Amino acid sequence: MNSSKGFLLASFAVFALVGVLLVLPFLQHVLAAILLGYILYPLQRRLAPHVGSRLSSGLLLVVATVAFLLPFAAVAGAVIEEATRLWIAIREGRLDLTTVESYVLRYSGIEVDISALLQSSGENGATQLVGNLIGVFGAATHALIGLGLTLFLLYYFLKDGDSLVRWMRSVTPLPSDVQDDLYSEIDDVMWAVFAGHVFVAVVQGVVAGVGLFVTEIPNALFWTAVMVVLALLPLIGAFMVWGPAAIYLFVNGQPLAAAFLVVYGTVVVGITDDYLRPIVVDRHAELNPAVIILGLVGGIYVMGFMGIFFGPVALGVLKAIIDVLGEEYSRPETGE
Repeated sequence: MNSSKGFLLASFAVFALVGVLLVLPFLQHVLAAILLGYILYPLQRRLAPHVGSRLSSGLLLVVATVAFLLPFAAVAGAVIEEATRLWIAIREGRLDLTTVESYVLRYSGIEVDISALLQSSGENGATQLVGNLIGVFGAATHALIGLGLTLFLLYYFLKDGDSLVRWMRSVTPLPSDVQDDLYSEIDDVMWAVFAGHVFVAVVQGVVAGVGLFVTEIPNALFWTAVMVVLALLPLIGAFMVWGPAAIYLFVNGQPLAAAFLVVYGTVVVGITDDYLRPIVVDRHAELNPAVIILGLVGGIYVMGFMGIFFGPVALGVLKAIIDVLGEEYSRPETGE
């Protein structure tokens, strides 16, 4: 290796490390932009020839923002409404701390003294309040900066996505046919994970939410949103909500409603997971459920929340690379 190549490699290593350190604080937001860009890219490809890449990217950016804000606003509104009702009940004397403590003891078997907890927390209230406010302000600032970064990156991923793909193909030291096979395999894996798990999670959460509304579970809208998120976890998923909800109905003297929710959750909600997920996943790529669960759990530990999506994708891409290597480079070197 001559000095020029050595210098270039050393420079690459240094600036690659600097680049990783710059991205790490906002890794979740960068991954979110990549995820949304990949999902919206087919729409961008159809709209751009008619209205231009800039306008189509802007329109899709607005659509993605509204699609995120509407469910978030609905859930936040439900939580605020319930908190307001609880505060009014306590202030008007219809619900006191003794009643709350008795309910906690009755349904959980845990004896708590809320008055003592409030008194002990109030002794250092001023210091804790200042510290909490500083922490909340810092978290809010980081979230706002991250949200702006996500939207900014999403716009340019949509606008310049084709140029980015062409650049990646030009700098990848692989023959064109091998790159075609590799990118095709990766595309299948990514759609299998995103469509097969995000789409199915939304369907499963909504279907389970219907059961909560029918049985008149309090805050059914909020718990439906929770089930959509939990449904991303295979096997357990929405059961973590509708299972305790059935117990709640039974304990509160509604055995028929509890039995209906158990049957509905086991049969109807179970069908969406047992049948819809394999149909959608197998349509795009053959991923073993064990690979998906391993990638999902490991992804959460390594990447945080976005690891739910990118953990299985990482293992799926590894499988795709191994498949392409096996197909393209296991041939005898005869020039074929």
